[in-house]
Amino acid sequence: MQTRLSSSRLHTEKDVSLIAAQRQPRKAAEKASPMKDLHYKIDEIYVPTKRRTEIDPEKVAEIAESILEEGQRVPIMVRDDGKRLILVEGLQRLEACRSLGEETVIGILVQARQR
Repeated sequence: MQTRLSSSRLHTEKDVSLIAAQRQPRKAAEKASPMKDLHYKIDEIYVPTKRRTEIDPEKVAEIAESILEEGQRVPIMVRDDGKRLILVEGLQRLEACRSLGEETVIGILVQARQR
């Protein structure tokens, strides 16, 4: 017996069950994925001293304007070193949110090695 999955390709029942089995672990992994956008308190994010010198006031103002118009579209990246959250990527976005008086910022918790 054959089952049609798409208009261009026919699959047997065995193929269908294999495809279904391949999709299930992916869905489970997505649910447990640490790559989920979360809200983090801006005051609880540590910015390494080296990174603080990279702040571009013009870029921060431009991003802040964009956030006001469209919201924060790209999350920052932070890592947890066991004691605190450390900024990995998104200094200008973090500072733009801070300049707008936001208390939280959208971010992704990643596992990253120290630089």
